[in-house]
Amino acid sequence: MHTLQTGYRGLGLLVMINLDRVLSVLAIAGALYLGAFLGSL
Repeated sequence: MHTLQTGYRGLGLLVMINLDRVLSVLAIAGALYLGAFLGSL
């Protein structure tokens, strides 16, 4: 049980560290999509 809790905490820390990278990639992709949509009007 202790191993599962430690592993879960480690996974949560890894997600929190990389969350800003994922959000920045999504923001850039959304901006590019919006720009392409507005440019096609």
